[in-house]
Amino acid sequence: MHPTLNIAVKAARRAGGIINRAARDIELIKVDTKRDKDFVTEIDKAAEAAIIETLKEAYPDHAILAEESGASGDSEYVWIIDPLDGTTNFIHGFPQYCVSIAQQHRGTLQHAVVYDPARNELFTASKGAGAFLNDRRIRVSKRFKLNESLIGTGFPFRYFEHVDAYLGILREMMRKAAGVRRPGAVALDLAWVAAGRIDGFWEFGLAPWDIAGGALLIAEAGGLVGDLAGEARYLETGNIVGGNPKIFVQLLQIIAPHLHAGLQA
Repeated sequence: MHPTLNIAVKAARRAGGIINRAARDIELIKVDTKRDKDFVTEIDKAAEAAIIETLKEAYPDHAILAEESGASGDSEYVWIIDPLDGTTNFIHGFPQYCVSIAQQHRGTLQHAVVYDPARNELFTASKGAGAFLNDRRIRVSKRFKLNESLIGTGFPFRYFEHVDAYLGILREMMRKAAGVRRPGAVALDLAWVAAGRIDGFWEFGLAPWDIAGGALLIAEAGGLVGDLAGEARYLETGNIVGGNPKIFVQLLQIIAPHLHAGLQA
């Protein structure tokens, strides 16, 4: 394992330990609302602080982009952090949440960790070195027919300006795919695409910390990732499509007509 990735794993496991301890007494956790239907807990903050402390001990000059504390530092190396992706699931005791950490160098993703503390599943990737689940090499699925494929997504829950376009895509996806799932933790959904558990994924309006780690995992597992037009601007737009190469193309074909109805790539 690359030394930088090893530090990221150490940070993710520290955060996961905080999350697992808190999960034993969820009713005692203090929950605040950042904005409508967007929650943050003291556990999000504690996990993020532990991640940043671990990363800064090893790389004090690197910049940080984190969900709760925002951007800090100025460096060609940037750590993109979601300390608890799936907070709403977590506070309801729904065990679908994770820690996501990725590193960019000059705008290119280099390393990624997505850690599921509830299942103790550690997804890792380094650029050019493949993707792994608990040290076992993983690959995207080999399915090539959409009607045999399981597709993941995320329902709009805060911003509804493109809900009609989303529902149009969902309607067609429900007709053409074997099934559509919305577990509620984007980084983990993308990791599951990398592991072949889901054949493809799409969602709108996300933040870099939601998708950076999972995007590298998919790419290193032999899949494709892009924005809604298939271009590599997903971290800028917050719109993402990922999947094995055959299903990725079919997802884009379903989405394409809706781009002409006001939805941007």
